[in-house]
Amino acid sequence: MSSEDILGLPEPPADHRVAYGPLPQQFGDLRLPTGSGPHPVAIVIHGGFWRARYDLGHAGHVCAALAAMGVATWNVEYRRLGQPGGGWPGTLRDVAAAADHLGELGRMYPLDLGRVVAVGHSAGGQLALWLAGQTRPHAESTPRDAIPRPLRGVAALAAVCDLRQAWNLRLSGGVVSELLGGTPEQVPERYADASPTALLPLGVSQILLHGTADATVPFTLSEDYKRAAAAAGDDAQLVPLAGAGHFELIDPRSREWPRVSEAIRTLLGM
Repeated sequence: MSSEDILGLPEPPADHRVAYGPLPQQFGDLRLPTGSGPHPVAIVIHGGFWRARYDLGHAGHVCAALAAMGVATWNVEYRRLGQPGGGWPGTLRDVAAAADHLGELGRMYPLDLGRVVAVGHSAGGQLALWLAGQTRPHAESTPRDAIPRPLRGVAALAAVCDLRQAWNLRLSGGVVSELLGGTPEQVPERYADASPTALLPLGVSQILLHGTADATVPFTLSEDYKRAAAAAGDDAQLVPLAGAGHFELIDPRSREWPRVSEAIRTLLGM
């Protein structure tokens, strides 16, 4: 069994599919734990190098596992490369709008909006860390200043946490230039607005988990980011997962999953 097969496994059913905007990709899947709540919430942001071929389905396994341990999950879809409006700035705006929609969901379902974390894998890790940085009004990529309530923290799983470094490494064929519409030299302001490293300090707790044998997003990205976050004064921890690759972090069957779930529980104060 390889954890990469998680990409093709049928996802467990969600409790509710909810639109947060009028476009086809602007929706999310809500999963609720048993019990009356209110439940802490994880905004889950899937990866796939921002490309349309990867959707929120494979993240449903993580979401179901979190719901089983008492965490409501809001698994968000967003416009991606290859779709109208995907890339800069639509992808980022969609993630922000999905997070904003938690305020509406909290009026309909028993959610504890005082305990919300973002969980992102790979490119979704970039989006989760970026989302945490939006509690400060600074970016042109989003038309509003803050999500409804500050995040309690971010669990960044094999995150693409430095977009300049990702471009320099030509990850996934240089996909970062597709996301942002140019190289760091051509559109430096977009890298400054979208790259988590450039947004430091985020002002929230961050736990980065990364496999040391990750051949898709090198472990060094999280190492370098952790040092930069600590130097900026952020509460940031790095959990190296010895010998793990890229997909074990989103596979509840893996030996690494208890470390991931523990990090999320810690950020939520569970």
